[in-house]
Amino acid sequence: MEMWPAGQEERSDEEVLGLLDENVREWCIRRLNGQFTPPQRMAVPLIHEEKNVLICSPTGSGKTLSAFLAIIDGLFVRARTEGLKDSVYCLYISPLKSLANDIHKNLTPPLEGIADIARERGIEHTPVRHAIRHGDVSKAEKAKIARKPPHILNITPETLGILLNSPKFRESLRTVRWVVVDEIHSLAGSKRGVHLSVSLERLEELVKEAGGGFTRIGCSATIEPLDEVGRFLVGAGRDVEIVDTRFAREFDLALLCPVPDLIETTPEDLSRHLYATIHHHIQAHNNTLVFTNTRNGAERILHNLRARYPEWYTEENSGCHHGSMGTEGRLLVEERLKAGKMKVVTTSTSLELGVDMPHVDLVLQVGSPKSVAALLQRVGRAGHRLGEVVKGRIVVLDRDELVECAVMLKEGQDGFVDRIHIPENCLDVLAQHVFGMAIEGEQQIDAMLAVIRRSHCYRNLDEEDLMSVVRYLAGEYAGLEERRIYAKVWHDPETGTIVKRGRNARMIYFLNSGTIPDEFSCDVLTRDGVFAGTLDEKYLERMNKGDVFVLGGRRYKFAYRRGGKLYVDPTADRPTIPSWFSEKLPLSFDLGLHVLRFKERMLAAMQTMATEDLVDLLLSRYPIDENSARSICAIFEQQVLYLGDEAVPTPGRIVVEEQVDRENRRRLYFFMTNYGLRFNDGFSRIVAYRIARDVTTNVSVGISDTGFLVSIPLEKQVDPAGILRSIRADECGEVLEAAVENTQLEKRVFRINAARSFMILRNYMGKRRSARRQQVSADMLISFAKRLDNFAVMRETYREVIDDRFEAENIRTIVEGIGTGEIEVVLTRTASPSPLAFGIATLGVSDAVYAQDRLSMLREFQRRVMSSIEDGAAA
Repeated sequence: MEMWPAGQEERSDEEVLGLLDENVREWCIRRLNGQFTPPQRMAVPLIHEEKNVLICSPTGSGKTLSAFLAIIDGLFVRARTEGLKDSVYCLYISPLKSLANDIHKNLTPPLEGIADIARERGIEHTPVRHAIRHGDVSKAEKAKIARKPPHILNITPETLGILLNSPKFRESLRTVRWVVVDEIHSLAGSKRGVHLSVSLERLEELVKEAGGGFTRIGCSATIEPLDEVGRFLVGAGRDVEIVDTRFAREFDLALLCPVPDLIETTPEDLSRHLYATIHHHIQAHNNTLVFTNTRNGAERILHNLRARYPEWYTEENSGCHHGSMGTEGRLLVEERLKAGKMKVVTTSTSLELGVDMPHVDLVLQVGSPKSVAALLQRVGRAGHRLGEVVKGRIVVLDRDELVECAVMLKEGQDGFVDRIHIPENCLDVLAQHVFGMAIEGEQQIDAMLAVIRRSHCYRNLDEEDLMSVVRYLAGEYAGLEERRIYAKVWHDPETGTIVKRGRNARMIYFLNSGTIPDEFSCDVLTRDGVFAGTLDEKYLERMNKGDVFVLGGRRYKFAYRRGGKLYVDPTADRPTIPSWFSEKLPLSFDLGLHVLRFKERMLAAMQTMATEDLVDLLLSRYPIDENSARSICAIFEQQVLYLGDEAVPTPGRIVVEEQVDRENRRRLYFFMTNYGLRFNDGFSRIVAYRIARDVTTNVSVGISDTGFLVSIPLEKQVDPAGILRSIRADECGEVLEAAVENTQLEKRVFRINAARSFMILRNYMGKRRSARRQQVSADMLISFAKRLDNFAVMRETYREVIDDRFEAENIRTIVEGIGTGEIEVVLTRTASPSPLAFGIATLGVSDAVYAQDRLSMLREFQRRVMSSIEDGAAA
């Protein structure tokens, strides 16, 4: 495949205008003064030449017109010369319904404006029509679209999957000549993107039958690696040209620490300084967007701003926006924000993508966004027009995040973006498409395999994997039907064909396809039947028997789960899972590596520089304030004085701290890796599995971005360095599969994949099965599924957990480094955690209810460290 470098050719404004139809050209002169942005000058000529293009460009740089101008031009030329049929010529695919609505509004001015210019010149032709079709569109509107299809159709990935199996509408897709995939970064890293990649190949087959073909255009503000995302967009064996103007805008980024010392402060003081800082920055700007990492956080900040500064923030000029709100409330906030009528809006992730906000001139991020890509996506909402400065500030409240955010901001300014992980060979998504293709008519399995392998996500699909899906869908496993899992296709092994089975096949497909899982909240009850509250089911993914958590200000120990009910025992034990775990964004592995390099550089600088010189160096090289710089220096100086240089993790060193907790009769090991939450989730399970197998089954684990905690009975002892060195890269997958056996994570992922694979039907015969009921069914089916040989749904459960959730390839890379000696493992024994281990040591008490407890612990840890340093100096 040919991959073109960034900036290969940028045409002049005159050259771009010269490519366009005279009416389109005149509109560009009137509306754009005949001037184009860098992505437009590069992308429009390529699309005009019918070349596949991935456009990577910042928000506000004219990405939408970069993608659509050549398409609009092509449609108006066709309308004038040969006329437009009542058929679809362009598909615009976006991950969000709100984005589709926004693009629909943005397309109206050029389409109407160009038509008006044509009429002024006495040219009459078929009007270019555009419409939206997704889940929120009424049945009447869908029927109207089916009767008279638009020329440009805005849809979501799920809608494309449905339309390909709609007998009447699929005929209208044979004329497609362009497909635009917007915000491709938010699709490529998920199963929604995997599903879309095969849908595009099925669409290609449909269009080819009519003698045509289509151009693919992908759009994103921040994504890496560009070459692989390009291949994801166009599929195997096709060329793609990359327009990379990501850093065509000026960034003004900075890190703010509200107080000089995040440990030697009270929660009241920290809150007061936090809201004073936020208030000061909001008032210094016209419109501010405040991002938090949780929905509760967004609600809390808005509430506090209104409570602390009632004369400044009212229901009219401030608001909150997140996914749990009603559609009407969200749309109202969006419209007022677009119109510049909101002084401040707080949000979690729902305003990251697409929606135009031309008046926002500052983005505040409270807490770390955990990746450079998320940072740039969020701060890119400010200065929405080209030429305006993108202004963003991160306000940090946790000492562990100071270094992380300083490095993140610096790397973002320098052009680094974290890589996304694109899932491959997902058997649940494959099952949907095999069933969907069978519904179209009799299919040769060999021909199906060829189409599916053209998807980048299935380019290496093994024929046996496809056959395992076919055998499942054909009901060829004994015991399926007696469990009411009925065959969906007929399979003829002699002819190598499949075809749909049953009258309701199409309806089952329509009502149960798609990859977004249903979710539910679990009821929490004590074993004597007392209701304690509810928990988001995602929270259970890390839950093992004996884990302790906080709910409603009380501590409970997990006993077992039955369906949607969680049974617990009240306890006074220390919590092992923080309450924010289910909403926590994971630190990217790539950024974790950059943080480790920073730590290595800090160690080197401390050898030759005094504190004040080091502070000045940080302030000159990193976009941080003085509070942040002094706090970072203090952390490293105290770490080295307390345990020495060897106690600082670097790219070539993992540090393990061993500590005895006599009060709770436990031996604690703090593994300081800094590779991020996904890595630590998987790696900690391997370590805990080995310890449970070799030493004791009574193992408790807690994880964070900076590392993980392993706790065992005090009378037991392990050799952590020996355990890490004994792990082999080629056995990581096998050990992880054994480690997640019978866990809540395995059971939840199995349920989601069983629903995606039509093993559990979410909708059938007019009845909807709730996620709770689906989980009950899954719990009854999983042991049966495990007994089936090479069963696709079970294999996909383990593949998703190991390859996608834990990103096991990164684990293998680090394990190989440990095995070769490239990464050393250093064990230190301490009476109290070191400064770099504070975050891991307080994992169980980082809940809002226990904020004072956590601060007390941190102060006590700090007191012990400083006391040890002073004693050492005196000696």
